[in-house]
Amino acid sequence: MWADESVFYQIYPLGMCGAPPTNDGIVTGRIREVIGWTDHLQKLGVNAVYFCPVFSSDAHGYDTRDYFRIDERLGTEEDFREVCDALHASGIRVVLDGVFNHVGRGFWAFRDVQEKRWDSPYKDWFRLSFDGDSPYHDGFWYEGWEGHYELVKLNLHNEAVIGHLFDAVRYWTETFGIDGLRLDVAYCLDQNFLRRLRAFTDSLKPDFWLVGEVLGGDYRRIMGDGLLHSATNYECYKGLHSSFNSMNMFEINHSLIRQFGKDPWTLYRGMHLLSFVDNHDVTRVASILSEPRHLPLIYAVCFGMPGIPCIYYGSEWGIRGDKRDGDQALRPRIEAPSWNELTDAVSRMASAKKSSAALCYGDFTSVVLTNRQCIFERRCGEERVLVAVNADREPYYARFDAGAAEGTDLLTGDTQTFEGGCTLAPFSAHYWKMP
Repeated sequence: MWADESVFYQIYPLGMCGAPPTNDGIVTGRIREVIGWTDHLQKLGVNAVYFCPVFSSDAHGYDTRDYFRIDERLGTEEDFREVCDALHASGIRVVLDGVFNHVGRGFWAFRDVQEKRWDSPYKDWFRLSFDGDSPYHDGFWYEGWEGHYELVKLNLHNEAVIGHLFDAVRYWTETFGIDGLRLDVAYCLDQNFLRRLRAFTDSLKPDFWLVGEVLGGDYRRIMGDGLLHSATNYECYKGLHSSFNSMNMFEINHSLIRQFGKDPWTLYRGMHLLSFVDNHDVTRVASILSEPRHLPLIYAVCFGMPGIPCIYYGSEWGIRGDKRDGDQALRPRIEAPSWNELTDAVSRMASAKKSSAALCYGDFTSVVLTNRQCIFERRCGEERVLVAVNADREPYYARFDAGAAEGTDLLTGDTQTFEGGCTLAPFSAHYWKMP
């Protein structure tokens, strides 16, 4: 699958393009700004973009009004077609957010129920009862997602609802050539719906990619044969920044061994989870790391470990944003991309990742592990890459059998000689390709 060899870039378009926080109904072609980012994405080494919601919505995008229209604040369908064409022409795939668990109160079918109540042909599209009332005093009760009544739960056991959603997927695939979907709160979707969606998208485009948002538990509930291709690796997201902040590299390595190691109980060996150091729902990595010099190192582990790396817009040059300041702090307006030493380092990691079968498909073996240093091996067939990180302020001599006299660093092109081990400079990261 193409996604397994990709570096993703996540854009929250309503935020990045400066849309007002609630839908004012004014059609403005803000989404076209993304076209100006294509050179940056290519230089960065990105070959797939994941767009947070672009469907017409009430406010933040995850409260859909209409699955067949682009949000008025972002522009017209023609605007978005030009964006998709520009990305595809640059060799960049397009993945959209599929918010299929719930809709906004402005969703046209829900408004019909508000108006016609029992007489609405859409009353069974939702989980509702006319024997109660909602916090909005609609005169009927309905299920809101996790208690959020601005997000109206869809009845995914209703064939008309499923047909409507699948028709929307067909529309965005055939009209704009999208290459996949990220399923919002996929942990709320039952397996029968996911299996039917997978079969449907396979029939539309054989290489259509599906990834699900999962916060915890066993990711195999939603991914695998006949299900989704991938899931968000929140376990390793937490392990990455926690390992650096506590100077305990055992934490992330424990997760990687549990997920991808060689023991019989390993959970996800051979699977490709979506890896990230931050996203639109969590504190930016530059704000959560206590040591700024760890920024390139956390990306080095993220790109070096098994999985599909995804960069959140702006974090590649280290912008900050704290979840405690609200979602808007995580989804800022950025008029143009920037570039600095961190961006340059991430670009080299992206290039190394895409060029290496071992980094894309290789198994995982821990080689050296201390509180502040780790070296692990990725091997695919005859190709072998050693990922080495020293998070300490001091040099560290790592003793290990490299299995070869020297290796080439994919990040710098330098040659490293191994004689029973090697010295790791302070705050350094390496991807040594071994002969």
